[in-house]
Amino acid sequence: MNKTLTVLAALLACAAPARAQRAHIGPHAGYDFDRNVALAGGQLSLPLSRYVELYPSLDVYFVNTGSLLGFNGDLKLRLQPGRPLQLYMGGGLNALRAHAGSTTGTDTGWDLLGGIETRLGYSHPYIEGKMLQHNGSTFQLMAGINITLF
Repeated sequence: MNKTLTVLAALLACAAPARAQRAHIGPHAGYDFDRNVALAGGQLSLPLSRYVELYPSLDVYFVNTGSLLGFNGDLKLRLQPGRPLQLYMGGGLNALRAHAGSTTGTDTGWDLLGGIETRLGYSHPYIEGKMLQHNGSTFQLMAGINITLF
């Protein structure tokens, strides 16, 4: 009986943090100050631990000619988990896919990000700054909302 209670307590202790960590999905819009173009996209947050999330995102840039798509594979580090207003920072890999006429190219680089997000309720507005480093650097400012999936 004592062994059963110990195993049950251990299972409950492991399940409690997982319950507090929830996946999120949502849209965002922003501006790339170095390219002078607006962008829109979406992101997914998948918790790996209380502090770390897998944070992939896709951006569509509203360029004058052709098309420009960006994919970010980031890790996000929450600096104040459990608080209603949370600061975060992170970074990862970035790929830009440009198409103009018959020319298509992909450029890979890295990015650093930081932001602030509310964590009350099931929808979480946020503001985020991101610096992309490729052949040169560019800065983006975005606002969006993360919606709790489960």
